[in-house]
Amino acid sequence: MAASARILVADDEPNLRRVLIAILRREGYEVVQAADGADAIEALSEPVDVVITDLKMPRVDGMEVLRHASIHHPSVPVIMITAFGTVDNAVAAVKAGAFDYLEKPFEQEQIRLIVNKAVKQAQLSRREARPVLAANGSGARGEFGLVGDSGEMQSIYAIIGKVADTPSTVLITGESGTGKELVAKALHEHSSRKGEPFIKINCAAIPKTLMESELFGYEKGAFTGATSSKPGRFELADGGTLFLDEIGEIPVEMQVKLLRAIQESEFERVGGIKTIKVDVRLITATNRDLEKETRGGNFREDLFYRLNVVPLAIPPLRQRSGDIPLLVEHIITKFNERLKKKVRGISDDAMRVLQQHSWPGNIRELENVLERTILFSSSDRIEVDDLPADLRVAGAAAVAIEVEPPGRQHSISQEIAIVAATGMEGREPTGPTSLKAMVRAETSRVERELITRALDETGGNVTQAAKLLKISRKSLQMKMKEFGLRDREAGV
Repeated sequence: MAASARILVADDEPNLRRVLIAILRREGYEVVQAADGADAIEALSEPVDVVITDLKMPRVDGMEVLRHASIHHPSVPVIMITAFGTVDNAVAAVKAGAFDYLEKPFEQEQIRLIVNKAVKQAQLSRREARPVLAANGSGARGEFGLVGDSGEMQSIYAIIGKVADTPSTVLITGESGTGKELVAKALHEHSSRKGEPFIKINCAAIPKTLMESELFGYEKGAFTGATSSKPGRFELADGGTLFLDEIGEIPVEMQVKLLRAIQESEFERVGGIKTIKVDVRLITATNRDLEKETRGGNFREDLFYRLNVVPLAIPPLRQRSGDIPLLVEHIITKFNERLKKKVRGISDDAMRVLQQHSWPGNIRELENVLERTILFSSSDRIEVDDLPADLRVAGAAAVAIEVEPPGRQHSISQEIAIVAATGMEGREPTGPTSLKAMVRAETSRVERELITRALDETGGNVTQAAKLLKISRKSLQMKMKEFGLRDREAGV
């Protein structure tokens, strides 16, 4: 029985819809239906995992459904249905971003396999997810349509600028949720191949037995269910860019065939004898340590070196917390539009809590937290109390651990109790202290101590102290004024 998933079926032929719905429900899927493209776009206002849409429909066709899904629901795979003799149109749809296509008449097993792959792709997208890095414009936000102006991001921009318009293979590494796919897209969009296909495939979503046919295609009759010939991802990407995400999941037995395709720019379809030549720029990504995998015999050393021509490591969010304010601004704008909300900003205290969190899920985790916060927000500004409780408590605990002075033996709970009992700067408490007040007081104490240390270490040089603290000079000057530390500035 298939894993639970919600499938949208859009087709103007009632009989075909009924057949598809019956097959999918037998597989254990929940199914919603639409009689044409306009209804399908309306149905996408509710969550779905996969879209199956006919190419030719009245009012709004399948290509328009695909365009809408690509913009508003980029993690939802779209499967295109095409009539016999119009495969070229379906191939064009895949080049435009469709996950795959079904050619009428199709076999039940064919539907099952394609939908299962799409569901797995959707599940991977939700777990690892496409982070909110893309921005409208650049400047202080960053470059290449990415958000961030930290030193770490500047290094990434420099690499993209140098290698985008070259044929060199790029290996993007980084934890899940750091934005590897968006960096791959930026490399494509800023190359001379921009107008050509950008074909992506998540290798973790493809069963090992189907990997070869997915990459290289197959001929009619090559195996059971191959009722017609079908191009693979290399063919679809001809002239453009092929992005292989989770490249570490490629089976060892397939790696030698992939190596040959990369080195020779040629291959044969499964069941075929004709050698097909292609011009493809390859970009790969992984959250694994491929060097370690090669030592363990799980990844071919020669393939690793062929992929690792240009290594590009994406830092986790915890290493560039200075970018969090820009990311928060962008995410708020995005979800205001999507959720019909009017949140205008975030308080300094709430921002401090976000910047103190380690974000193991990286930008996707930040996005999920803010989506939930904005959804339930009843005011036009996010406050500490609006954030999830575990985040607030973790933020307070993190700062207590981070700046524990030598000789102090207080536990986290004791630190919070001291703050609650004394208040800030030795003031006597006036009543019960809320978690919000404790977080604010502890955060202020930590900030003042860290700024004082940084100024001491740099001899009062504000510019150098700001670099140590990974914040802007202007932000540091504002904090120094807030804490009465201006007299520590060099020359004052």
